[in-house]
Amino acid sequence: MEMATSPRTVEEIFKDYGARRAAVVRALTYDVDEFYGLCDPEKENLCLYGHPNETWEVTLPAEEVPPELPEPALGINFARDGMNRKDWLSLVAVHSDSWLLSVAFYFGAQLNRNERKRLFSLINDLPTVFEVVTDRKPAKDKPSVDSGSKSRGSTKRSGDGIVKSTPKLADESFEEEDDEHSETLCGSCGGNYNADEFWIGCDICERWFHGKCVKITPAKAENIKQYKCPSCSLKRSRQ
Repeated sequence: MEMATSPRTVEEIFKDYGARRAAVVRALTYDVDEFYGLCDPEKENLCLYGHPNETWEVTLPAEEVPPELPEPALGINFARDGMNRKDWLSLVAVHSDSWLLSVAFYFGAQLNRNERKRLFSLINDLPTVFEVVTDRKPAKDKPSVDSGSKSRGSTKRSGDGIVKSTPKLADESFEEEDDEHSETLCGSCGGNYNADEFWIGCDICERWFHGKCVKITPAKAENIKQYKCPSCSLKRSRQ
């Protein structure tokens, strides 16, 4: 229904999982007010879908029986007004994680044991939607703040808290830098650290983000004294 050809290899299935996950994360964080408004308890059973093109949709479940793909949790809108907003979003996040895994392993039905293990390992390296929504993912393995460290276009905090790109230096330090930061994950898309991309760290929750994911350019970062990610900014505005 969504794809002309279903993903078949581990890499294709993981790419599909990552795109759907990014869409769901966006619905529950950056687009949360729009998502909340669409989940009207007066409407019929609604589901939250994440699509392979990284868009999300709140709509009725598929009419096919059985459906072409595993279906997300049905009727997420019914509990909206009967729960604390944060708790409701956390509940939707947990169900979304279950759905994302079910879709991935539906596509991976023909994979062998080692391929399934590798697929789960790739998925498990990313924070769950629940962890992102509830800020339960610790900010470990974030890029070094050591002003003396060498890097290849990596990022670090200056004295005023701004994340800036450092110049490319000695070639012998490149491999060491990549190993040090290889497990750093973007708090938005869950992607791995890449020394060739601009990153910025939140001064509140201390998570790191691709500049492109939070719409911050290096030039814009120069004028920010204390950076707050969209999630922290949203929390502060409600207090």
